[in-house]
Amino acid sequence: MENETPSPDDDSQEEAVEEAAAATDGASENASAEAPDYAPEELDSSENIAQGAPADVNLNLVLDVPVSVSLRVGSTDISIRDLVTLVEGSVVALDQDAGESMDVLVNGTLIAHGEIVVVDDQYGVRLTDVVSPTERIEQLQ
Repeated sequence: MENETPSPDDDSQEEAVEEAAAATDGASENASAEAPDYAPEELDSSENIAQGAPADVNLNLVLDVPVSVSLRVGSTDISIRDLVTLVEGSVVALDQDAGESMDVLVNGTLIAHGEIVVVDDQYGVRLTDVVSPTERIEQLQ
């Protein structure tokens, strides 16, 4: 095995690599500074669409993505002792009144309130109040 001593070429290569990395970092910072960030209300605004602001947003890319929609009727806290004593015919009282709207969740996020309806011998939900995008964002935080 030979002892290698750094040649002047090795130093210039290292400097070139460092300069390229610095230039790449600067380019990515500029690219991220130029990338538009849209709030939900901006995406829905026809005024911004007319001005061409979110023209690069293509919602068609996500329209076929499946999501899980669920209806939260109510909830309760019970001890494990009470849970293991439940049998067929047991009644568990929930914290929601019978006349109140149910919560409609998409992938676990509250998006609306509604009431249960029967449509052709199947259950459905009639939306009575849709949660605004601003309220949805506040719930995430």
